[in-house]
Amino acid sequence: MTSENLNFKCALVTGGGGGIGKALSEYFISKGKKVIIAGRTESKLQTTAKEIGAAGYYILDTGSIADIPAFIERITKDHPELDCLVNNAGVQRPFQFQVLKQTPEDFLSKADNELDINIRGPLHLAVGLLPHFKEKPRALIVNVSSVLGYVPFSIINPVYNGTKAWLHFWSMNLRSQLKDTNVRVVEIAPPTVATDLHREREDPDDNKKENNPNALSVDEFMDEVATKLEAGEETIGAGMGDGLVKKWFEAFGDMYKD
Repeated sequence: MTSENLNFKCALVTGGGGGIGKALSEYFISKGKKVIIAGRTESKLQTTAKEIGAAGYYILDTGSIADIPAFIERITKDHPELDCLVNNAGVQRPFQFQVLKQTPEDFLSKADNELDINIRGPLHLAVGLLPHFKEKPRALIVNVSSVLGYVPFSIINPVYNGTKAWLHFWSMNLRSQLKDTNVRVVEIAPPTVATDLHREREDPDDNKKENNPNALSVDEFMDEVATKLEAGEETIGAGMGDGLVKKWFEAFGDMYKD
């Protein structure tokens, strides 16, 4: 690991109670970083914090936008050394318009909440923490998007796909605007990973390796991500998603000049 590429002291990881968030937290701790996890379920946070040796946890629903300013004030007061944000928390809520199993009102309510968690939460956390981060020698913002933000081939997830496309483009523009500052911006675009992200699908295990030949285990995913983080890559794919991300930049990268 080079000091240039992971030169931070203390990370806040949203959605840190399980899945990719837990794995990233455990990895950072293994590299000597202080890690604070945040999420909605206290019992899961307690168990994970104890298991991986996190410095602490906070109950935070990133979809409750009105709560974020007070949360930022509290965490920066409790942990003034905080210099890394990992926007990992997210939800995926499938919807098929030809098979209406919920009312339009129910769909729109869930969609609005998905937009809040996947878009407005990361936006408000990043913007809210920027003044604090700019006071640090170095700082890092990591946004966990998805390959579905590059190509929306999972057609049952029209809202999720759009939110991850937003996070991808937000990461690109934020990185460009901050390129001459002390704050780096990294995007991680996972492929299908064997977590509980698909818990609201009819088959919640369709992202497990035994059911999906393209799926990665969490350990396989982290092996690739860790190597690329330490190499200083700023847009990180893994598994089948790595080729997809590279193809996207080969096709459109020259059109984007920061």
